[in-house]
Order: sequence, then C-alpha cells, then structure tokens
Amino acid sequence: MTGAINIGILSAGQIAAEVAQGHILTERPLDADQIQPASLDLRLGAVAYRVRASFLPGPNVLVKDRLAELTLHEIDLTQGSVLETGCVYIVPLLESLALTPDIQASTNPKSSTGRLDIFTRVITDRAQSFDTIGAGYSGPLYLEVSPRTFPIVARTGSRLSQIRFRRGDTHLTDEALAALNAREPLVDGAFRASGGLLLSIDLKGGDDGILGYRAKRHTGVVDVDKRAGYDVLDYWEPIPTRGRAELILDPDQFYILVSREAVHVPPDYAAEMVAFDPLVGEFRVHYAGFFDPGFGHSAAGGAGSRAVLEVRSHEVPFILEHGQTVGRLVYETMSERPAVLYGAGLGSNYQAQGLKLSKHFR
Repeated sequence: MTGAINIGILSAGQIAAEVAQGHILTERPLDADQIQPASLDLRLGAVAYRVRASFLPGPNVLVKDRLAELTLHEIDLTQGSVLETGCVYIVPLLESLALTPDIQASTNPKSSTGRLDIFTRVITDRAQSFDTIGAGYSGPLYLEVSPRTFPIVARTGSRLSQIRFRRGDTHLTDEALAALNAREPLVDGAFRASGGLLLSIDLKGGDDGILGYRAKRHTGVVDVDKRAGYDVLDYWEPIPTRGRAELILDPDQFYILVSREAVHVPPDYAAEMVAFDPLVGEFRVHYAGFFDPGFGHSAAGGAGSRAVLEVRSHEVPFILEHGQTVGRLVYETMSERPAVLYGAGLGSNYQAQGLKLSKHFR
C-alpha cells in the first residue's frame, strides 16, 4: 500500500494491512473499534496466572517456562473475575506477533487503565525489558497486570494495553519539534523543549474549585468494561483549590491531576508521555503514554486538550507547586496520515479534555 515503506509510526490502515498479511495474529476476529489511529488495543486471553513476583524472562527463556515456576494459581477470565490490589497477574493476550525485520513495537497502558491506577506492562519471550518489542519478533504477548488502588473485574477480551508499530527512527529532535511548533502550535503557552515538549502541572484548579482527585482506599470493585457505572465520590476525594497553589503528595497515594498547558498533536504526528528527570522529584506521572494523531486538534488549528496526569509519590511526602515541570511529550512522525483522527467520529473519550477521570465514572 502507498506509504508502506515510509519511516514512521504505522497508521490504522497500515496496522490493518499487517493483520491481513499475518504479521499480527489473533485468536479471534478483531473488535470493530480495536484499531486506533496509531495503535492497536490488546485483549486479555482466557486465563490469568497469579504469580509470586514480577519477572523478565531473559534472553534464553520463554515466558511460559517462568510461569510454570512462579504461578500460585490460575484464574478463569472467560466469565469475568476479580483481580485484587497488591497482586501480580500474568495474562496471555489474544494477539501475537510475527513482525518483519524492519518493524519494531512498543506498548503502553490505555488511558483508562492508567486513570484507574492499574499497573500494566507487556512481556515477550526472551525479553530483557518491558514494553519494548524488537524488530522481527515472532511469538506470543503477555500482559502483567497489578491493580494498585481499586480491585477490578476483567474478562477475556478486556483491553488494558495498546501497541504501536514503527519503522525506522521516528522521534523528532528538539530542533525539529521547534520547527513544527512554529508551523502548527503544539501548546497554548510558552514552547519549552528538552528531550521533548516540556509540560508543567496546574494546581490553581478550574471554575469548579477542584484542582484534582485523590483515590479512596477500600472501595468496591471497578469493572474495566463498564462505562459510567460508578459514582465519583464512592471512589475519589476531590481536592479543593486553596490560597496556595501547591499540593503535598502523600506516599503511596494516587492522584489525578492535569497539565497547565493544553497540547496539540498534529495529524501527521503521534506523541508519547515519558518520565521527566527523576532527579527533580520523588514522584512519577502518567502510566498511560500514547497520544494519537489529532489529539487536541481542530480544523481551525491550535492546541486544545490538557494532558491528564496520573501521579504517585514514591517513598516520602513531596510538594508539587503550580507550574512545576512534571513530564515530557515526545513527538514522532507518522508513516502516513491516518484516515480518521483521534476525536473525529471515533467516540474518543478524552478529546478536548480538562481535568477528567476515566470513562468508568459518572
């Protein structure tokens, strides 16, 4: 197909072609909305293995062999089952790969997964790192799932993770990013780049007087496939704005906050949120890192959507201040422009968003 040899992130049309050619294999037909503008959602298989600990198989080991050593018990997912907080599960996925030597891939939690504080990462046979899949990989995919705050109900076919495919060096340098920003503004404020577009935290809050949400403990379960099924206040504590635009992060608590900047991903590009320099603070943001082509985009141009930040402090309390840099948005070129952009008739949940919880809450 046209553009198939181009350097860049594969579009929805190119992903569909990879499926048709047998480079992406599935145990059952794809769901109608499973292919996104620049990624493919991955689906849980029929069984979850509760394991003693997370692991990487290493260069000469298959995941199934490590599972034989580490599994405590098996959980049938075909009718839906509860996955408990504080436990580690390994789930074979319905999708597997037979990549060509020129295509590599990476994975990330879906936005809704991150906003539920579900820690996920993909493992492959002989892997030495999580969420990275080398060019030419052929074999199964497994998802490590560890709910951190809410117990969840998941089932065969539930989608917690997503995969992107790329050909060649797709990343924009800071110089190229500045040139792109001059043509198509990427933020609604000052452009700052250092290994990607720098984003800061908004702690002044909106007109509703809320600057963020802190997750409650000891809640009921959340069914990951149920939209608008839960009352916000049963699971979240709204954090009101105060005189000082700062927030003390409590260790081992989970927060939903938002970027100060509204950002824009033009149609010919994709982006990914990556961790900022860990030396600047004892916290992490954003489990879910993929931003599709068209995020924050409008026909009139300009930046239009905030980045929702899933924030967790590490070992000690840490003060965040309004405007503090907390993350980087790394931009990559698309191999071709997707036929349908994020938010354009896809039922995209987070287009034109501000501070917003996952789709599960009403």
